[in-house]
Amino acid sequence: METRLLRHTAFTRYLIGDIASTLANQMLVLAVGWQIYDITNSALSLGLVGLAHFGAQLLFTLPAGHVADRYDRRQVAMICQWIQCAAALTLAAANFGGWINSEIIYAGVALTGMAQTFQNPALRALLPSLVGVDLLQRCIAFHAAAKKTAVIVGPALGGVVYLWGAIAVYLGSAAFYVLAAVIIVCIRSTFDRRDHEPATLQYIFGGLHYIFGKPVILGAISLDLFATLLGGAVALLPIYARDILQTGPLGLGLLRSAPAVGAVLASLYLVRFPLRHSVGKILFISVATFGITTVMFGLSAWLPLSLLALALMGAADMVSAVIRLSLVQLETPTHIRGRVSAVHSLFTGTSNHLGQFESGVTAAWWGTVPAVVVGGIGTLVVVGLWMRWFPDLIKREVIAPKHE
Repeated sequence: METRLLRHTAFTRYLIGDIASTLANQMLVLAVGWQIYDITNSALSLGLVGLAHFGAQLLFTLPAGHVADRYDRRQVAMICQWIQCAAALTLAAANFGGWINSEIIYAGVALTGMAQTFQNPALRALLPSLVGVDLLQRCIAFHAAAKKTAVIVGPALGGVVYLWGAIAVYLGSAAFYVLAAVIIVCIRSTFDRRDHEPATLQYIFGGLHYIFGKPVILGAISLDLFATLLGGAVALLPIYARDILQTGPLGLGLLRSAPAVGAVLASLYLVRFPLRHSVGKILFISVATFGITTVMFGLSAWLPLSLLALALMGAADMVSAVIRLSLVQLETPTHIRGRVSAVHSLFTGTSNHLGQFESGVTAAWWGTVPAVVVGGIGTLVVVGLWMRWFPDLIKREVIAPKHE
C-alpha cells in the first residue's frame, strides 16, 4: 500500500516538502524553547512563546483561508517557507551579534506563526486534489507517519546540533526551509481560480459558518481543541528536562521526540488498517487515553517512564487526528476547503499554542507537576462533557465522503 501511495509523484513531492518544513520547524522550536528558558529561567516565558505564536495565528487565520481558496496553494506554501527561513536567519544573526534577548525570540516566533497560519490551510486544502477519495484516509495516515518521523528526528537532530550552539541550530533550520520551498513549488497540481467570488465578509467567514453548521465536524474539532488546550504538557518539557529529570538539551530532544514515536507507530497501523467502524467511539477513547497518559507523564520523575507516557500520548493523539482530518477533508467541498482548513488550523493552533501559554501560567502559579496533572484530569472532564453534548459524534460509525 505504501508503494502505491508513493507512485503519485505529486503526493511524494508534497510529502518530502512538508517533511523538510517540519524538520526545520522542530529544530527551531527546540532551540527557542531551550534558549528562552536559559535566558529567563521562567516557566511563564515558555508560555509566552506559545502566546506569541497563537496571537499571530488568531490575527491572520481568516485572511489565510481566503488566500488558500483564491490563490495557488503551492505558491502560498512556498512563500511561507521563505518567511520562516528569514526568521531563523534573524535569530542566528542575533546570537552571532550578541544581541539576542527574549523580545527578539518572541518576535521570531510571531513571524513563523504568521507564516504557518498561511501555510497550513494551503497545504491541507492541496492534499485532496493530489490523490483520489479512495486513498485519502490512507494518505492522511501515511503523511502523518512521515511527518511525525520528522518530529522525532527534528528535535533529536536539534539537540545534537545544539552542542555547537544555538547559531548552528538556527542555520540548519533555515537550510531545511529552503529545501522545502524548492520542493513544494515543484508539485504538479491543477489550480481552480475562483475570481468570480467577491471577497465579502460572508465569503471570508464562510469556513466558520460551514463548521458551525456541521455538528459532527464541530464536535470533533472542538474536542481536540479543549482536550489539548488543557493537556499541554509538551510546553513544559524544558523544565522537566533540566529540573525534574536532570537531563540536558539532548534529553530535551528525546522528550520532544517521544510523542512522535508513538504517533508514527499509530499512523503506520492506520495506513495498513484504516478505520472502518465505530470511529466516533474510537475518537473519544483516544482523547481519554491522551488525558490519562498526560497525568502519567506529569507524575513521573523517571526518564524511561516519561518517554513511555509521551509515546502513548502521541499515539492517542494521532488516532484522533486522523479521524478528525478525514472527517473535515471528506465532508468539505473543494471551493471552501481552504477557509475550512484555516479555521481548523486556528482550532489546532489554539489548543497547541494557547495551551502552551496556559501550561506556562498554571506552572508559574501552582508548580510544574500540579499544572500537568490537573491539565490531564481536565482533558478527561472534557471527554465526558463532549460525549453528552455531541451524541451524533459518538454514534458516528464510518468516515464517509459527502458528494459535492
